[in-house]
Amino acid sequence: MSEPALNEVTVLYFASIREALGTGRESLQTRAATVGALREEIMQSKGEAAAAALAPNKAVRMALNQLMCKGDAPIQSGDEIAFFPPVTGG
Repeated sequence: MSEPALNEVTVLYFASIREALGTGRESLQTRAATVGALREEIMQSKGEAAAAALAPNKAVRMALNQLMCKGDAPIQSGDEIAFFPPVTGG
């Protein structure tokens, strides 16, 4: 079985996640097939702050090409993926 394709994606981070990672936007090359797999990859490759900010027990919203999605949403080259904490208003 061949290795998954390498995709170039843009990843956006907002609010406390942006603060933890020290950036709001980056381009990544990834073999992750889904948004959830990309989240895992970022947690493992970006250090403790990223692991804590994106941990599975954290409420993190995800969007794929500006549409809310779940972790099983498939990604491909050129996609924009965003990670952000839930927003409350009042």
